[in-house]
Amino acid sequence: MFPKLTPITRNIIILNVIFYLVSNFVAFPKFYELFSVYYIGSPFFRIWQVITHMFMHAPLGQGIGLTHILFNMLTLMSFGPVLEQVLGEKKYIILYFLSGIGAYLLNCAWNFFEITQGASLEEIYSIPMMGASGAIFGVVAAFSTMFPDAKLFFMFIPFPIKAKYLLPGIIVISLYLGFSGSMGGIAHFAHIGGAIVGFILAKMWKNNQYRID
Repeated sequence: MFPKLTPITRNIIILNVIFYLVSNFVAFPKFYELFSVYYIGSPFFRIWQVITHMFMHAPLGQGIGLTHILFNMLTLMSFGPVLEQVLGEKKYIILYFLSGIGAYLLNCAWNFFEITQGASLEEIYSIPMMGASGAIFGVVAAFSTMFPDAKLFFMFIPFPIKAKYLLPGIIVISLYLGFSGSMGGIAHFAHIGGAIVGFILAKMWKNNQYRID
């Protein structure tokens, strides 16, 4: 069961669906070239991509295809409404977009490290990053931080898992996949970047450094 959709979460999902439909059925591949985000040193990088890449997902029939946007939106539907109600719309928007930006920055840092280790500049510059995963990992991390004892149920796991174990699990798995190169084509360090930002913001707000509305 999913919680009732709240306004900001609903609008983010609608925007993602609109971007996906236009990207695949109206302006393919131009939308992907313009609105996915490239490494900051790439000649294809444009400043607006830092935001727009959060609304882009894998093209139909390529890579993980449709499952990319489906999984992201289902995850957002599961965690987003609760946080939106607790934090208020303004802080929720800040959480979402700063997590997505943090995801991009950490992915750039990883790309820079790869370049120093001899990775192909042409490859780093030409492969874009896309998806709401970084922003959504921030939402999940914030939920885990604010509601550590909430019991979560996952497919194929026959028992509930407390939310406080979700964040370290995300970090460990993403670090392993990122350093090992497993599941190529996925920006694992972007997931970590989003989760870190989500954790920091939630920790600040939870500790009442900033009052939650």
